[in-house]
Amino acid sequence: MKKIFFLLTLTLTLFLTCVGASASDVLLKHTSDSYEVTVVQTLLKNQGYFDGEITGYYGYNTKSAVKDFQKAFSLKTDGIFGPQTRTALYNAASKHYLRTYDDNDIYWLSRLIEAEAQGESYTGKVAVGNCVLNRVISNQYPNNVVKVIFDKNYGVQYQPTANGKIYNTPSNDSKNAAIAALEGAKPIGKCMFFYNPSKSSSNWIKNNRKYYTTIGNHDFHI
Repeated sequence: MKKIFFLLTLTLTLFLTCVGASASDVLLKHTSDSYEVTVVQTLLKNQGYFDGEITGYYGYNTKSAVKDFQKAFSLKTDGIFGPQTRTALYNAASKHYLRTYDDNDIYWLSRLIEAEAQGESYTGKVAVGNCVLNRVISNQYPNNVVKVIFDKNYGVQYQPTANGKIYNTPSNDSKNAAIAALEGAKPIGKCMFFYNPSKSSSNWIKNNRKYYTTIGNHDFHI
């Protein structure tokens, strides 16, 4: 499969070169303003935790994203970017370099994300991709992106494949969200189900799968 690398490889390399080992001693927190904050925001955005602008300023959005990352990695959820959080984030980022996927995966996943999550936040879009990829690695579903999206073993799984909305032109956000999910971003952990309670005519997910969280208009279930 064609190997695609994030530009964060260069970003992270430049950062480590510039600041060296002393970075491990630096605490970043609310109101911090530095080059590393830019790197942190970039890495968090690529993994689906941060949906704001890359500013280099550690505002409330960055603090919230750090707390979400800490929660996902079972770290102290204080919103402070210290040594443990730094190690976990950079280790997660380094794993991206080894992941492989092809253009076809991006093509179909970005279209499903656009159809299902148009108007949702960047994190909400990544979460939809996260759900699809959780099915890909599950033994209950097919083992590739396209087959999961068009799977009908238990009935139509994603309505856009039935109503034609899957054949859209995805936004850049949806494309980036697809790549982030393929790179391993997991804003909703192991969830394999999502639905919009205000639009869905079925309560099957609500009644049969464990609730995990709500992002925007979607409820996510394990």
